[in-house]
Amino acid sequence: MSMGTQDLLVELFVEELPPKALKKLGGAFGDALQQGLRALGLADEHSGLTVFASPRRLAARISHVRAVAPDKAVALKLMPVAVGLDKDGQPTPALLKKLAGLGADAGVLPQLRRQPDGKTEALMLDRVAPGVTLAAGLQQVLAEAIAKLPIPKVMQYQLESGDGPDFLPGWTSVHFVRPAHGLVALHGADVVPVQALGLQSGRQTRGHRFEALVDPVVLQHADHYERQLQDQGAVIAGFAARRAEIVRQLAAAAASVELSPIDDDALLDEVTALVERPRVMLCRFDDEFLAVPPECLILTMKANQKYFPLLDADGRLTSRFLIVSNIDPADARRVVEGNERVVRPRLADAKFFFDQDRKKTLASRVPQLAQVVYHGKLGSQGDRVERVRTIARAIGEQLGGGALSAEADRAAVLAKADLLTDMVGEFPELQGVMGGYYARHDGETEAVALAVEDHYKPRFAGDALPRGDAGIVVALADKLETLAGLFGIGQVPTGDKDPFALRRHAFGVIRMLIERGLPLAVPVLVDTAFEAFAAGTADARAELIRFLYDRLAGTLRDLGYSVQEVDAVLALRPERWAELPLRLAAVRAFAALPEAAALAAANKRVGNILKKSESAAAAALDLSLLVEPAEAALAAALAAVAPVADAAFARGDHSASLQALAALKRPVDDFFDAVMVNAEDAALRRNRLALLAQLHLAMNRVADLSRLAS
Repeated sequence: MSMGTQDLLVELFVEELPPKALKKLGGAFGDALQQGLRALGLADEHSGLTVFASPRRLAARISHVRAVAPDKAVALKLMPVAVGLDKDGQPTPALLKKLAGLGADAGVLPQLRRQPDGKTEALMLDRVAPGVTLAAGLQQVLAEAIAKLPIPKVMQYQLESGDGPDFLPGWTSVHFVRPAHGLVALHGADVVPVQALGLQSGRQTRGHRFEALVDPVVLQHADHYERQLQDQGAVIAGFAARRAEIVRQLAAAAASVELSPIDDDALLDEVTALVERPRVMLCRFDDEFLAVPPECLILTMKANQKYFPLLDADGRLTSRFLIVSNIDPADARRVVEGNERVVRPRLADAKFFFDQDRKKTLASRVPQLAQVVYHGKLGSQGDRVERVRTIARAIGEQLGGGALSAEADRAAVLAKADLLTDMVGEFPELQGVMGGYYARHDGETEAVALAVEDHYKPRFAGDALPRGDAGIVVALADKLETLAGLFGIGQVPTGDKDPFALRRHAFGVIRMLIERGLPLAVPVLVDTAFEAFAAGTADARAELIRFLYDRLAGTLRDLGYSVQEVDAVLALRPERWAELPLRLAAVRAFAALPEAAALAAANKRVGNILKKSESAAAAALDLSLLVEPAEAALAAALAAVAPVADAAFARGDHSASLQALAALKRPVDDFFDAVMVNAEDAALRRNRLALLAQLHLAMNRVADLSRLAS
C-alpha cells in the first residue's frame, strides 16, 4: 500500500433502506468515518468528505487519507514521585514494576521527568507511540460508525456464510438497519482489509437491480466510484446529484405541457431515496375527480403514490401528474398506463368519502363528539368543544362585541365535527380543511367556514395565520384550551419531550397576538382559559404564564432582537404583547443614543439602592427638603421630562418616551457625584430615596433600562 495520501472509499451494499431515513443515514455514516479517521491521525482537516446514499448503498469518500498515521509523542503519567522514588531518589519496586508493564526497564530512569500534579508531583515518561495503520484504524472507525448510525428501527438477521471459529451458518446474528450483502474499502486502487456485519471488504459492488450493464461492478479506484456506478451500474450514487436530476426532469416534463410541479422538498427527498436511476414520466387521471377538493387529491397522490401533482399558471390542480420511475424502458407507455390504473381507485376512494360526508351536516355530527375520548383526565371532544366555545365567546366579545362573539361561537361548535368524517378518518392531515368545505356546503357563512378551516393554524413555523377575525378568535381559544387543560393536569413539556406540541401551541398564540396586533392582555387570556375548566390551580396558571413568557423570549430572540433588548422589555412583564415590536424598536433606538450607557448604569444603581430600602422609597417627595443644588436640579429636570415621557408612552410612542429621558443624563450624573443618598438625617435620606423612586418609575415605563447596562 502506498505511503502517501490517497482517497479512501467505503461502501456498505444493503437491501433497500428506509427512504425517509436515507439522507440522514448517509450523512451520519460519512461524518462518523471522517471524524474517526481524523481522530486517529489517518486524515486531517484538509481531508474532504463526499457522501453517497442510494436505496441500496451507504458510501463515503474521504480525500487525503494516509496509509499510516504519523507517530505521536505521548506523555505517560506513571505515579506520584513519593511513591516512585525512595528518600535517596532510587526507584521503588512499584516504579520498576510499572516500567516493566510498559515494556521498559531501569534504563529509562534518566528520561523520567517530574510534573506538578495537584498538590504533589508526578513522574512522567515521554514516549513515541507508532502511528496506527489504515487497516487497523479503519476497522475501529467503521465499527464505531455503524454502531452510531441513527437507525430508526434495527433488524436482526442471520448470516449464511462467514469466517472464524465462532461462525455458525444461520445462527450467527447481525443487527443492522437492513441485511448487508457487500463491503467495499479502497485506498486509491488498493483494498483495505476490514470486516463489518459479517462481511469481508473487497472491491466489488452491485449496480441497478434491473438495468446494470455489468454485474458485479468491479471498482478499480476510489476516485472512479461514481463514474463506474453510472456507466456500468446504471446508478447515480450521490443523493444530491440524483435529487438534482429528478428536479431537472420534473421541470422539463412539466414545461412540456405548460404546467408546474408542486413544490415539496420532503417528497423530493423521499423519491430520491426510492430510485437509483430516475426517469420522470407524464401521466393523467380522469377530469371527473377534479370535483373533489384539491387538498384530498394532492395528499393521496403524494402520500400514497409518491406522485408529483401538476398545477396550472394560477396554482390550480390539473388532471396531469408526474411519476418518478426507477427504470428507463424504451417505450414508457406501459409504465404510464400502470400508474394511471393504480391511482384511479385511490382518487375514487377520495371522491366516495367526499360525496358520503356531504350527506350529513357538520352540525348533525356534533353530538357524536361526546363519544370521542380527548384525554382520560380532560373528558371527550364534546367536552372540549364546550370549553373552546366558552373561551372563544369571551375573546370574541373583547375583540368585536356580540357579533364576533356569536360568529366565533358558531365556528367553535363546528370546528371539531370533521373529525367524524370519512375523509378525515382516512387523511387526518385534512382536519380543519375538510371542515371548511363541509361548512360551506351546509350553508354556513363564509366567515364561519374560514374559521373552521383555519382554527388549527399556525400549525408549524412559517405557516399562515387564520384569515378572518372569527378564525383568529377560535384558533386562540383552541390553543389556550389545550395549554390550560394540559398544564392543569401537570402535562408540562420537559427537555425535548413535548408529546402534545404545547410549545407549538404557545408559539401560535404569540404569533397571533403580535402579528395581528390584538389588544388582549395575556394574564386575562390565561384566566379565561382556566375558567372554562371545572377546576384549575393557581400553580398551574402561574406555570403556564411563565411558560408563555419563556417561549415569548425565545421567539423574540429568533426574530433578531438581542438578549439584552428582550430582557429589558420582558423584565416589566408587559401584558399586551401586540406592542412588543414598538417597545423593542424603542429600546434599540434608545441604546444607540450617546447618553444610553450612562443612563442604563445609573438606572441599575438606582434599582439596587431602592431594593435595599424599599420601605423608605414609598415616601412622598418634599421639595422643601431638596437642600443640595444637584438634587434640586434632578427634581426639576424630572418634573420637566417625566410628563413628556409619560404622554409619549400613553399615546404609544415608545421611542419618543425613551428618547425624552436622554435629557436626564447630566442631572443624574451630577446627583450621584454631589449627593449622598444615605444621609445621616433620616428625613433627607427618605426624601432622596423618594426622588430616586420617582426617577426609577419614569425611566422604566417602556423597559427595564438597567438590563442594557454592560
